[in-house]
Amino acid sequence: MGHWLRLLRPFTLLPPILGMATGAAAAWGALETSMLSRGRIGTVILGMVMAATLNAASNVLNQIHDLAQDRVNKPDRPLPSGALSLRCARISAATLYSAALAMAWFVDVGAGHECFVIVVFTVFLTWAYSGPPLRWRRFGWRANLTIAIPRGWLLKVAGWSTVAPVFSNPEPWYLGFIFFLFLLGATTTKDFADMAGDAQEGVRNLPVRLGASRAVAIIAPFFWLPWLFLPLGAVLPGPPLSASPIGLTILGLVCAAYGAWVHRLLARDTTRLVQDGENHPAWRHMYGLMMLAQLGSAAVYLI
Repeated sequence: MGHWLRLLRPFTLLPPILGMATGAAAAWGALETSMLSRGRIGTVILGMVMAATLNAASNVLNQIHDLAQDRVNKPDRPLPSGALSLRCARISAATLYSAALAMAWFVDVGAGHECFVIVVFTVFLTWAYSGPPLRWRRFGWRANLTIAIPRGWLLKVAGWSTVAPVFSNPEPWYLGFIFFLFLLGATTTKDFADMAGDAQEGVRNLPVRLGASRAVAIIAPFFWLPWLFLPLGAVLPGPPLSASPIGLTILGLVCAAYGAWVHRLLARDTTRLVQDGENHPAWRHMYGLMMLAQLGSAAVYLI
């Protein structure tokens, strides 16, 4: 059981759970509706479990198709170490994907199966990232897009869809776009420690193509610039965001400052970044920044 849990990478399951919950909370605040009185709380919880299950499925699929790289980069993982078989991993991935799709089908707030449509597209993107024949993780910015769209943009929209319709409302899409922009650059932080195995297998992500120092410089704006769209969303015509302008401004400036500091950690010693990978403080702070932004984006709608 322990090896199987490691295959799921439990630490990575918290962001999708939080993204769904905070997306729902933002919808609740924006629409000034009561999830409890409308019976939405069960739908929100189902959506949170669904998001974690889908992310676990994606993690397993990625490890199946990255086995050659992981033998070089992460030999202690369950598959390259031989603790679990490929057959077990394939069955796990299929079961988890099926469970996520089934749960998404039952997330329905009376506007059709919008959450299910989002999840079907997300399943395609997770396959396109890892699996043949597309395997977009080999191609620089295309790889980053394939991660940032489902885990940044669509995650927030899917959370909103557990409370209210989304295909007719631009607000959750604007909010999700901010997280998409952040992850479009920040997701590169996971690639630095894998450069040796990725280069060996023909994966041309940004660190492999540009080198660690140039890649860090290229992704710098993505750590701070996206958060300025929060206060901007309160003053543009519309406005795109209906939360407190003061709250959006404070959150945007705090996240931008935090993001600039995280990037400084990245740039300070790129050699250590390549060596430490997920143990590097900047990688952990990248997750911390995302958590802060998720919680903050819910809070500004609820105050």
